Amino acid sequence: MGCTALVLSVTGTASAAPGASRDPGRQVLPANDGWASQGSGTTGGSAADAAHVHTVTTWAEFKAALAAGGSAPKIIKVKGVIDAVAEGCDSFAAPGYDFDDYLTAYAPETWGLDTDLAAEPDDSPEGLRRASAAAQDQAIKANVPANTTIVGVGRDAGFKGVSLQIKAVDNVIIRNLSFESPIDCFPQWDPTDGATGNWNSEYDTAVVYGSTHVWLDHNTFTDGSHPDSAAPTYFGMLYQQHDGELDIVRGADYVTASWNVFTEHDKTILIGNSDSESTAVGDRGHLKVTFHHNLFSGLVERAPRVRFGQVDSYNNHFVANGDYSYSFGVGKESRLVAEHNAFTLPEGVSAAKVFKRWNVSPVTAANNYVNGTPTDLIAVHNAEIPAETLESGAGWTPTLRTKVDPVKSVPRIVDCGAGAGRLG
Repeated sequence: MGCTALVLSVTGTASAAPGASRDPGRQVLPANDGWASQGSGTTGGSAADAAHVHTVTTWAEFKAALAAGGSAPKIIKVKGVIDAVAEGCDSFAAPGYDFDDYLTAYAPETWGLDTDLAAEPDDSPEGLRRASAAAQDQAIKANVPANTTIVGVGRDAGFKGVSLQIKAVDNVIIRNLSFESPIDCFPQWDPTDGATGNWNSEYDTAVVYGSTHVWLDHNTFTDGSHPDSAAPTYFGMLYQQHDGELDIVRGADYVTASWNVFTEHDKTILIGNSDSESTAVGDRGHLKVTFHHNLFSGLVERAPRVRFGQVDSYNNHFVANGDYSYSFGVGKESRLVAEHNAFTLPEGVSAAKVFKRWNVSPVTAANNYVNGTPTDLIAVHNAEIPAETLESGAGWTPTLRTKVDPVKSVPRIVDCGAGAGRLG
C-alpha cells in the first residue's frame, strides 16, 4: 500500500467516529480514543447551528469568530495561512525602543551578571522592551472558548506567529492546521540566568491551561522560516525567540494529541510547568494526556517532559538528528507509559538518551523499537546512565486506546498519515 492509500485508511479510522459526518468540522473524538474521550468525551463545536459556523481568512476575522456567540457550539474553518505578525515586529515596538541601545545598556562588561533587570524603570531600554512585549502579547494571543472546533480547510491552512490560549474551558478540537511557532520579537536578557546569563522568550504555539477535553489532531507544529539554527548570538548566548510548541499545564485534564507532526523545535511539549508545591496542589490527579500516532522529528527535547501527569504515549515515531537531547522527560510525580513506539536514531546516538530523568518517578516502557530492533529502553538507559536510574512500572494500565498498530509498521503509518493537510 502506498502513502496515498494509507493516508485514506488511517484518517478514516483514526479521526472520525463511526457514522460521523464527512465534514471534519462536524467530526467528534471517537469513543475510547485517549484521555480526551473520558467521561463526556470531546465533541468541540460539532453541534453548531448555521449561524455559528464561520469561515475566516484573516487574523481579525478569526478573533471575531472566536468571540462571537460566547460558549455556544461553534465551528471556525480556516482558509489559507493567517499571519498574526504580518506587519512585522516593528509594529509592536514602543516609541523610543531600540535594540542596539538595549545591547549597549546590558552588555555583561557594562551591567555585569549579578543583577537582573526587574527594577529597571519604564523609560529604560528594559522598560521599553517590556512595553513592546506587552503590545505583542496583546496582539498575537487568541483565547479559544468552550465548545469550539477550529479546523483547516484543504491542505494549506494554518497560522504564523499565533499563540492559541485554551484556558479554563471545556470541549475544544483543533484539527488540520499548520502552525509556524510564534517568535518573541522582544526576548529578555537575564544576566542572572546561569553562570553566563541567558535570553528568555515567551509565547507557546498552543497552551492548554486548566482546560478539559481537548483534542489536537492532524496538525503540524514547526519553527518554519525561523529555525533556531538561523538565530544570532548576543552576549555569547543564542538569541532564543521560541518557547514551546504545546504546553499542557495548571491542572489541565483529558487531552488527546493524535496524528500530529512536531518538528524543528527545541523545547517542544511541557506537561506540568513547575515542581513547586503551590502548583502541585492543582496538578496532582490531573494532567491526563494521550499521545498516539504523532511524528516527533528533528527535535531537541521535551516530547514530552512530564510533571505529575498520567501520560500514555503509544504508536508514535521519533526521528532524531544530531541535536537530539532526549524525548521523554521524567519529572516530579509523573506516571508515564511509553509503549509500542518506534525510534529512528542516527549513528552515534544511543537509545539510552530516549529518557531523561529529572526526578525519581516510575515509568512503564514496553515493546518499543529502536532502528527496527526491539529495545528495553529502561534497561539501556540504566546501564549507560546509572546516575539517573529509572524505576520500572508506572502503576497504571491505559485502557483508552482505539487500536494499537504493530510497532514495525509505525514509522510508515505515521510518516504517511500524520500532520496537517491530510483531512481534505
